Amino acid sequence: MNNLVIAVDGPAGAGKSTIAKIIAEKLNINYIDTGAMYRAITYKCLQNNININNEDEVIKIAKNTEIDFRDNNIYLDKRVLKEEIRTMEVSNNVSNVAKIKEVRYLMVDVQREIGTRNSVILDGRDIGSYVFPNADYKFFLVATPEERGNRRYKELINKGYEVNIDEIINDIVKRDEIDSNREFAPLVKAEDAIEIDTTGKDINEVVESVISKINI
Repeated sequence: MNNLVIAVDGPAGAGKSTIAKIIAEKLNINYIDTGAMYRAITYKCLQNNININNEDEVIKIAKNTEIDFRDNNIYLDKRVLKEEIRTMEVSNNVSNVAKIKEVRYLMVDVQREIGTRNSVILDGRDIGSYVFPNADYKFFLVATPEERGNRRYKELINKGYEVNIDEIINDIVKRDEIDSNREFAPLVKAEDAIEIDTTGKDINEVVESVISKINI
């Protein structure tokens, strides 16, 4: 299992992170949440009152930021980040940061470097299509916007946030549009990826479906 690379792609709320984390534990490999990298940059921009639509300023922040994954935690400038990158404010802005080509170049370099250290499972929008086109296994998780919105709604409610489910679904649809239509490395299913529809399925069903396709 030397340098095994598993790519899990799909739109926002399809269950990528949850599934990838569990599979990482079951296979005893490292989990890299690539979306958290863009969330971390977005969080730093917001903390520094940077206009997300000012690409030059966002790129400047990204170039002067150290991001790493250790022990399945993301570190921003040597500080571990948790729930602060999961707020609605970050979620509402992250796709606009992630679509910036120069930012993606920087993050992809980090992802590829981490992927050379150990066996990894990574989730994102373009892992199998761009970051690791030669990944050993590629999966593409999908679900209806309503299903994805409901999952996100329950997650935020459980964390104590006051949110509106219609606004969450609209945000997911908007993120899908931005992610799918960005110029560089858009959200797309790799030709050799295995598609799994997670609508109406529980976590264990999806995990078993993925693991059944992996031969190690």
